[in-house]
Amino acid sequence: MIITKKKDPADILSMLKGYDRVFVLGCNSCAQTIETGGPEQVAEMVEYLTKNGKSVTGSAVIDPVCHVLNAKRQLRQRGHEVSAAEAIVVLTCGAGAQTISDEYEQVVIPGLDSAFLGNIVRHGTYDERCSLCGECVLDKTAGVCPVTRCAKGLLNGPCGGMRDGVCEIDAEQPCAWALIYERLDRQRRVAKMREIAAPKDHSVHRKPEKISKR
Repeated sequence: MIITKKKDPADILSMLKGYDRVFVLGCNSCAQTIETGGPEQVAEMVEYLTKNGKSVTGSAVIDPVCHVLNAKRQLRQRGHEVSAAEAIVVLTCGAGAQTISDEYEQVVIPGLDSAFLGNIVRHGTYDERCSLCGECVLDKTAGVCPVTRCAKGLLNGPCGGMRDGVCEIDAEQPCAWALIYERLDRQRRVAKMREIAAPKDHSVHRKPEKISKR
């Protein structure tokens, strides 16, 4: 799931300077789950903008905003409300915001900051586990991603700053390579630690990516 964080409402209001008529859009998928862009947050944004002198032409929460064709279809039902707006405040990840900016000529205002691809640990707790690097090495690292879980992204063991299995950068985090070693040891595969990983080939994940199965 894409983990997002709310922008400061005052910053959103600043981005809306010069635009009086606003449509507010939320996402019924990731943003609703993490409570940054669901119906409740959309209602809060509508109330905030109205109190600060903006005319809200309408609002909607669609599922999901990043599904281009689905978003188009659902927003057709709110066509007059969207058309009446000068700007659209989008409470979604960056992918959802760009879906809307590609479809509409109005100014799109991002209401959220995209943080990371996260695992749901429990309600309200999300951990970053994958960086979408395009070249997965989990078979060699016992299912612990060094690109993401090592603060320095090291591919060949821990740095010299690790102490007692704790990360040098963040004392609240275990060293990823300590976790890798311990799990490889339990799996009787410690020999994997002796294999030298080549420098990361960033060409395998050129941006922007596109995959088409047609």
